[in-house]
Amino acid sequence: MSVVIERTRLGRIPALIVRPAARSVALPTVLWLHGFGADKEVHLPELCRFGEAGLLAVGIDAVGHGQRRFVDLPSQFSRSSPASVEVFHSCVRQTVAELPELIDLLVGRGSSDPARIAVAGVSMGACMVYAAIAGERRFPVAVAMLGSPEPPPADADRQPAERCFPTALLSITAGQDNVVPPDAALALHQRLEPRYRARPERLRYREIPRASHFLRPEEWDGAVAEASAWLVSFLS
Repeated sequence: MSVVIERTRLGRIPALIVRPAARSVALPTVLWLHGFGADKEVHLPELCRFGEAGLLAVGIDAVGHGQRRFVDLPSQFSRSSPASVEVFHSCVRQTVAELPELIDLLVGRGSSDPARIAVAGVSMGACMVYAAIAGERRFPVAVAMLGSPEPPPADADRQPAERCFPTALLSITAGQDNVVPPDAALALHQRLEPRYRARPERLRYREIPRASHFLRPEEWDGAVAEASAWLVSFLS
């Protein structure tokens, strides 16, 4: 299936949009969130893959990244550990706070089917996914790859990730990930299992054995294929 690629702004948010060329109606949609230090353009291949599967795929630049990159981002993140961690969590919080407006804009312009919108991301983007589905009820489907659901201490009183039910949640982690260890995501899924007992098909956790945070090409390709199949299955 051929796709159309559009670079635009949705409100103040720089966006990279890929959609099937032959379809103009409101589409099932996935919002894609990149990792720390990256940007939306890095994931054009993944967005095209989702578009070829029949989805409207929308990649955005997180706060402080891409077209709105903080000039001093590298120096901010190279400071002492507590300061650099706060920079990371600030980018997560601010970007997640923008997602409801992003949904409204996509639905308002007739691009997205409001009942079929998913959120997916990798690394920092996956941390955003967990935060987003805990607070925004318009994501019936989610994919978190190589991320953690643990909120920063300052956010401990916010909505717990367990609120994600009944979102169809796929988490993919790496068994030897020293950047974002898989423990927190696994623990979340274990806590969620009783909530999903009546809908077990909507909850899946997969750990890639012996993989590090930076997946080998074949591991990444397999993870993206699994994510695409999950999205299509629950958004179709």
